Amino acid sequence: MGQAIHPAAASTHLPAFLTGPGETDWLLVAMGILLVIVVLAIGILYLHLHVLPDRIAHNKVQLQIVCVLGLLAMFTHMHIFWIAGLLLAFVDIPDFITPLKRIVAATETIAGAKHRPQ
Repeated sequence: MGQAIHPAAASTHLPAFLTGPGETDWLLVAMGILLVIVVLAIGILYLHLHVLPDRIAHNKVQLQIVCVLGLLAMFTHMHIFWIAGLLLAFVDIPDFITPLKRIVAATETIAGAKHRPQ
């Protein structure tokens, strides 16, 4: 601030965050940058928390159901879908299809039938 202070002013010392006319308010600029960073950090934290059931259910039988529940929770803003997906991700549902396919393939081999490709 290059201007002289008026003699009727109560104090001759002005704080550093006060700017003169036409000068850049660096405190406002810093708070704007901080606000953008904080909003992005909260968004990243929210999305990381939102995909937690999907990460837990990865390579499990119920992955598609958990993903659909996650999408429903995201689009409807109803937390019950997210909680249901999280609980379903923690439960290990046994895989019944793979043993049944192996039984079918073994039975076809014993019967002499041609094995159907998957």
